Amino acid sequence: MNLADENATLALAQRLAARLKPGMVIYLHGDLGAGKTTLVRGMLNALGYAGRVKSPTYTLVEPYQAAGLDLRHFDLYRLHNEEEWEAAGFRDEFDGRNVFFIEWPKKAHGLIPQADIEIAFEILEQGRNAEIHANTQTGKQCLEQL
Repeated sequence: MNLADENATLALAQRLAARLKPGMVIYLHGDLGAGKTTLVRGMLNALGYAGRVKSPTYTLVEPYQAAGLDLRHFDLYRLHNEEEWEAAGFRDEFDGRNVFFIEWPKKAHGLIPQADIEIAFEILEQGRNAEIHANTQTGKQCLEQL
């Protein structure tokens, strides 16, 4: 899917946000600046969240509440090892109710649940490309309605 500019990314975010369900896990892949946090900000705004949405690069996770959903935005770029993950208590977040947006999921391979949806961003000369894949029935149902 070609995303010509930030507005196209935000339009995709709005369509995805309307289909989120409690417990969903969304992996976000792509280089720094590819649009991962922009997509999350767009989804949160589409759900009615009016506060500031920033990349959790240093905190590793930012919690949000919007449209009756508990959402967690992880940026695992700076995660060093499994001990750090366990010490932070992140495992407890995966309770089947929270919705997860996880940037750099490979950093927590084997520690986090399988993604319902994976979105891979690629920076192009003009805009971005986003490849979206569903890995579960929940993910497939979400994408069928896009």
